[in-house]
Amino acid sequence: MKDEKPQSHELKGMSLVTRDHPFHNLIGMTLEPTEDDSIRVRFSMRPDLCGHPGILYGGIISCVIDIIGGAIVTWNQIKDIRDHPMEEQIKKLSGIRTIDLRIDYLRPGKGKEFTVTGSILRDGKKVIVVRMELKNDEQSLIATGIGTFMVG
Repeated sequence: MKDEKPQSHELKGMSLVTRDHPFHNLIGMTLEPTEDDSIRVRFSMRPDLCGHPGILYGGIISCVIDIIGGAIVTWNQIKDIRDHPMEEQIKKLSGIRTIDLRIDYLRPGKGKEFTVTGSILRDGKKVIVVRMELKNDEQSLIATGIGTFMVG
């Protein structure tokens, strides 16, 4: 019985992180769980996402890298506070903010499909640092990012 409660919280937490969001819909992206208990973003190339014909706009790259960083931080926080009172959980999650974001554009954003992943580099009480990567359907690394996020 005790194992069911955290799983239930984890399922609710995952649905919070991957919820339907108007901006995500605008880009056509989905947030989904990974096999290694993390989150990834997926989206397809569309002409309206291009800066130059056939090349993903740099602003879209920045957005999806920031989105995955925030989602990873949120998921990390949910796992840590799932047994805390609901008011405390809401307060902690509402305090997540991007402090700093650095993007390195490594090659033109060409491809049919894109995946954005990330991992936590530093997990502190007030600040979490995440490294993110955007790859195309051929697994070419298009851009990387390092994000610093404030946590409640």
